[in-house]
Amino acid sequence: MPRKSLPTRLAATAALLFATGALSAPAASADPSPGDAYVLTVTTNPATTSYDNRHVDVTGTVTKADGTPAPNIPVTVEEVVQFTTWNPWGDPIDPHYYEPRDLGKPVTDANGKFTIPDVTIDHATDSSLLNVEQGVQITALYDEDGDLNTPQDGYFADTTVGVNTQSSSVSYRLSKKKVKAGDILTVTGKVTLPKGVQPQGTEVFLQTYWEQEYDVKVTATYDGFFVMSVRVTGYDDTFALRTAPRDMYVAGAQQALPITNTSLPRR
Repeated sequence: MPRKSLPTRLAATAALLFATGALSAPAASADPSPGDAYVLTVTTNPATTSYDNRHVDVTGTVTKADGTPAPNIPVTVEEVVQFTTWNPWGDPIDPHYYEPRDLGKPVTDANGKFTIPDVTIDHATDSSLLNVEQGVQITALYDEDGDLNTPQDGYFADTTVGVNTQSSSVSYRLSKKKVKAGDILTVTGKVTLPKGVQPQGTEVFLQTYWEQEYDVKVTATYDGFFVMSVRVTGYDDTFALRTAPRDMYVAGAQQALPITNTSLPRR
C-alpha cells in the first residue's frame, strides 16, 4: 500500500473535510453555499484518456460569492490515483486508498481562471498497480489562510478523468488439481499483454485462502512466463491468480484455479 506523504495527507484531509461538509465544493450550478466567500471549480479536457492519449489540460475557476472573478488566488492541484482497498470481511473502512501527485500551484488570472496544460494522467511511482481503479481524480484546493487546521476557510473541488484500459490475460498449468495439507503446489504460466507492451515485471499473485489477498507474489520474465510454488495448508479454500501489469493503461487479469483441497472438512 502506498505510504501517505505530505501531499497524500493533504489530499486525504481535503477529502475528509469535504465529506464532512467542512470544505466547500461547487454545486452543479456553481452557486456558493450560504456563508461561502468563494466558489472553486476544476475540469479537464479531454475528460477521458487512453493508452495512446494520456494528456489533458486542467482548467478551473475561482469566483467570489457574487460571481465576480477572483484574481491572484493560488490553487493547489493534484492528480490522485485511486486503489480499491482489499477487504474480504466487510468492515466499515475506507473502500479506497490514494496515491497523489502534485501538479503545481497555479495562480488565477484577472478572469479568475487557472490552467495547467498538457498534464500526463498516469501512475508516477513504482508502487504496485494491484487494485488500481480506472478513474483518476484531479483535485483542486484553496485555503484562505493556508492552514488546513482551520477548514472553515477552505474550498475543494474535484473531477474524475476516465482511463480506458487495454485488456490482458493469464494462462497457467498446475502441478496437481487435488491437493492436501503439506503438498507443494506449483503453478507455471504466462501473462499476455497487448502487442508492443513489455510483459517483464508484471506482478503475478497466487491466492489460496479467502482471508488473504495473496499468498505468493512473483514477477513475469521478459517473455511473460512465471513460476510460483506454495505449501498447501489444511484450510486453503480459495485458489486464484491475479496479475498487475506495470502500465496503468493495461488492465490486470484474474483467473480462478480448479483446485480441490482434500484436507478441508466435508460439508
